[in-house]
Amino acid sequence: MAHQNPSAQNPGSASNERQHMVDALRGFALLGILVVNIASFASTYYGLGIPDPLGVSLADRSASFVRAFVFETKFYLLFSFLFGYSFTLQMQAAERDGKPFVPRMVRRLVGLWVIGVLHAVLLYYGDILTAYAVLGAVLLMLRRRGDVFLACAAIGLVLLVSLLWAGVGLMYSQADMQMATQAAYADAAAALAAYRASPAMVVVQHLRDLSQVWWITALVQAPEALAMFFAGFIAGRRGLLAHVEAHRKLLQRVLLWGLVIGLPGALAYGLPAMRLNDAVRELQGLAVTLLTAPFLAAAYAAGMLLVFQTKRGSALARLLAPAGRMALSNYLLQSLVCAWIFLAYGLRWVGTIGPLATFAVALAIFAGNLVLSRWWMHRFAYGPAEWALRAFTNLRLPPMRRRHHAGQRGGTPS
Repeated sequence: MAHQNPSAQNPGSASNERQHMVDALRGFALLGILVVNIASFASTYYGLGIPDPLGVSLADRSASFVRAFVFETKFYLLFSFLFGYSFTLQMQAAERDGKPFVPRMVRRLVGLWVIGVLHAVLLYYGDILTAYAVLGAVLLMLRRRGDVFLACAAIGLVLLVSLLWAGVGLMYSQADMQMATQAAYADAAAALAAYRASPAMVVVQHLRDLSQVWWITALVQAPEALAMFFAGFIAGRRGLLAHVEAHRKLLQRVLLWGLVIGLPGALAYGLPAMRLNDAVRELQGLAVTLLTAPFLAAAYAAGMLLVFQTKRGSALARLLAPAGRMALSNYLLQSLVCAWIFLAYGLRWVGTIGPLATFAVALAIFAGNLVLSRWWMHRFAYGPAEWALRAFTNLRLPPMRRRHHAGQRGGTPS
């Protein structure tokens, strides 16, 4: 996807600069997505409100706290913001090509949904691509609404979902949660047996998991993701990432207030990970972090954009950008590698390592992402998944080898 700033005197230069910043930020988000997602692969206890027997040591509880405090509920919001931002770039690309935007975007969303379904069934039941495809259709319908309407809708979504889960937390008592504990342990044991059994049983378990967790996506992730779609769309219409250096003061304010508001909520959400088996506090912490996580995600984005403008930070941006340019491929590859490591597709490590070791595995996989992405994007114009999605979107096969795209950047997944 070629990104350009229509108002720039040097469109190619502005396009490359903006693409570089957006892709570096997306590459950074990939790390956080992996750290969170790998927990579901490594432990069938994850997300059930019961302690993992392999995660009770101080080191492992500390690792779980760091994952909850720093990563959970934040990085998919950053990805969602970038989806909304890239939506405006897709609109610009269609306008430059003289092609109708709506049919192209509908095909893109359908293609993303199909990829997401295959990903969810075969590799990871926690897939977010299907939700992005559906929410992208909502953004498509509302793309002509003004910034004030979209901003108010975003705020309303965040408030609504936070109040909803605050109410759920008030409804439950420790006695209520204890009644569900035995069922949760039984579910964890059944899932562990299925994930270790055979590839066919992995698929069966994924279908079972999907039938049970869809409402969590609908009532937790989807409203917040849509809110960040709107925020990213507003930022894209205003060209906030087109010339990052011109918005340094704004980024500094976003960083400051994002941390001030976001960190206490992240702390309220992360502390139950240290206590173990405190599902009521987890629900209460979830309600708080759903309210404050968008601020912390904004602080992450602003902080990284400020870092990228420094001498050392520019080197970091160059390291992350290739991974971000093929973020969809990397997202799928992360799940593929995790499925091979933890499930019956390969090593069957599920239920054998604790949160601290899982962190190490995630960092190793991400390092591989960076190396492979740099190698791939040096030779090819698009990641493999990006190429397929682009071909379906435009109804023509784009040239894959980079020599056919001299001077252009590769596509981005959303």
